Amino acid sequence: MKLTVTLPNHSYDLTIEKGLLSGIGQWAKSLWSPQKVVIITDTNVQPLYGDQVYKSLKAAGFDPSTFVVNAGEQSKNLSIASEIYDFLADEGMTRSDGIIALGGGVVGDLAGFVASTYMRGLHFLQVPTTLLAQVDSSIGGKTGVNTAKAKNLVGTFAQPDGVLIDPDTLKTLEIRRVREGIAEIIKSAAIADKKLWFHLDSLNDEHDLLADATNIIAACCKIKRKVVEEDELDNGVRLLLNFGHTIGHALENTVGYGTLTHGEGVAVGMSQITRVAEAKGLSPIGTTEQLNHLIQKFHLPIRSDSWNQQQLYTALTHDKKARGGTINIILLESIGQAKIVKIPIEEMKSYLD
Repeated sequence: MKLTVTLPNHSYDLTIEKGLLSGIGQWAKSLWSPQKVVIITDTNVQPLYGDQVYKSLKAAGFDPSTFVVNAGEQSKNLSIASEIYDFLADEGMTRSDGIIALGGGVVGDLAGFVASTYMRGLHFLQVPTTLLAQVDSSIGGKTGVNTAKAKNLVGTFAQPDGVLIDPDTLKTLEIRRVREGIAEIIKSAAIADKKLWFHLDSLNDEHDLLADATNIIAACCKIKRKVVEEDELDNGVRLLLNFGHTIGHALENTVGYGTLTHGEGVAVGMSQITRVAEAKGLSPIGTTEQLNHLIQKFHLPIRSDSWNQQQLYTALTHDKKARGGTINIILLESIGQAKIVKIPIEEMKSYLD
């Protein structure tokens, strides 16, 4: 299955198919001429797919090398980015060479950020190997690293030349990481696709979802493609994709990156903001119950034991959706439809009760 993201200055394809990874060399060759390629991956993915990808690229005429970071959110920072810059320089990388991000959301965000800033921009490809990255973070050109103040505080918009999604890579994913991706799938359905919501509601568990992974991934990619095409730089409708993320990112920051997965933070964030919105009359009665039912069915949390209102509020004041003294929050008008609401940032305290 192929979906094209059509943008004013750069369009590219998302290719979704089981078994694609084994032919990555020929796929890259269809997009790039033979050149130096640095594969950026992590300690979880390298033992599983690193050699296969390296050999496939080599056989297709590329000159590959590999940089491996420690798996986890802790690697998504400027210090690691600097180490990769040095590696690229040592490898003699030029602006006619490319980077391939092979891994989950951390690798994709980090590699994309490095590619977009080294020598003011190398071209790059996204090869997401986690459910979270396949349904969300590999698509749309957002790159970034975390700082001590906030998640993704430093970043760029840089579109890849292509995205290769092989659902077979999910077979090696631990169940907590599967659930992390399911949180983003629930988010996508909640804001934009009632049909997908009912489909998720009909499934028994994570195993049912994985059995239909190709179709579910494609449904989420279509949602992401639509909003990215309408709002590439995240100033309007693309903000809808942040449902649950304002509180989720703040929670990740306050409990420590890596302690809570991104998906767990988003799940708590979706539940919390909808519960308060419903109490304020801003979302329909019963929406929280529907949302919580689906979140909990897939063994995701709706509350956090590490909740600290003041710390969360301080963290979210650094959120990129903040504009001056206001912040944009995403609320559900119904299942399958969301809205952007601008509120004074002080009012966010009430959403953290």
